[in-house]
Amino acid sequence: MMPEATTTLSPCSAKPGTGALTDAFCRRISYLRVSVTDRCDFRCTYCMAERVEFLPRKDLLTLEELDRLCSAFVGLGVTKLRITGGEPLVRKGILGFFRAMSRHLASGALRELTLTTNGSQLARHAEELAACGVRRVNVSLDTLDPGRFARLTRRGRLETVLDGIAAARAAGLRVKINAVALRGHTEDELFPLVDWCAAEGHDLTFIEVMPLGETSIEERLDQYLPLSDLRARLAGRFTLQPLAGTTGGPARYLQLAETGQRIGFITPLSHNFCESCNRVRLGCTGTLHTCLGQEGATDLRAPLRGCPQQAELEEAIRAAIARKPRGHDFDYSRAAPGGAVRRAMNRTGG
Repeated sequence: MMPEATTTLSPCSAKPGTGALTDAFCRRISYLRVSVTDRCDFRCTYCMAERVEFLPRKDLLTLEELDRLCSAFVGLGVTKLRITGGEPLVRKGILGFFRAMSRHLASGALRELTLTTNGSQLARHAEELAACGVRRVNVSLDTLDPGRFARLTRRGRLETVLDGIAAARAAGLRVKINAVALRGHTEDELFPLVDWCAAEGHDLTFIEVMPLGETSIEERLDQYLPLSDLRARLAGRFTLQPLAGTTGGPARYLQLAETGQRIGFITPLSHNFCESCNRVRLGCTGTLHTCLGQEGATDLRAPLRGCPQQAELEEAIRAAIARKPRGHDFDYSRAAPGGAVRRAMNRTGG
């Protein structure tokens, strides 16, 4: 079993408004995930409806506005910036945004600039991403079977993604594979994915499916596969060695002694990790989500556009962080998922 994490947070006595970006429970916020678009060229069954209505382009922050907002977070102590979507690489001009953000790497203020992608555009952009200072990418890949891949993504081609991964490696980028655990599917995919990642030199992370978006309650319950099941299957074939280190995100890692590879587990349902949460999400419209599993959010677009002074924007960010909740309420132990959130992942950022 995964070691159970319990949320034992107490209110912080530190006075908000100065110093590091810290929430009301003394959690240091150093990781910002930024959705640059809600658009995607896939329609993955666990993420989006097949016929989805995307936001009008006028509702999205411009790349210049995203630059100013991200730079404000960096100025407040954020050291890791992950670009997400939708599919971030389908946004027009996105490489210019990466080039702009690379100045924070050059200054030393930002330690890591990275992205999560479905891999469809990687073959075209891998070399330039590397030139912008990106050193590793997360690629969503749930199956190595071309037919199943087409069914899951509704329109993607596995060959295109594999070519993108190869291009990323050729450009010197480290690749981590993210796979969403889906009952009736991932049980068959577990060892093929593990073996392929070992042969290719990729870390692999499994993610529990969360009660987010428009998918029906019945579908989510049918899809849910606790990662303790996958871990037990791995233990039947490999010697599992827990690892203490993390990459600054929610994954907890173990090492397979026989191959030396790392396997990560993101377990928001079976064992939450809220007590160590160091991250917030910025949506493509300027909405700040301080918790993936709560509906509450803060509009930063209004102060971004209405406050020419950076100090006023930073004050709005600090006020939002101060309202970050203790944790989420995701729960599949009842007949209906607890803590379900109607907000779609392609708008929140993956």
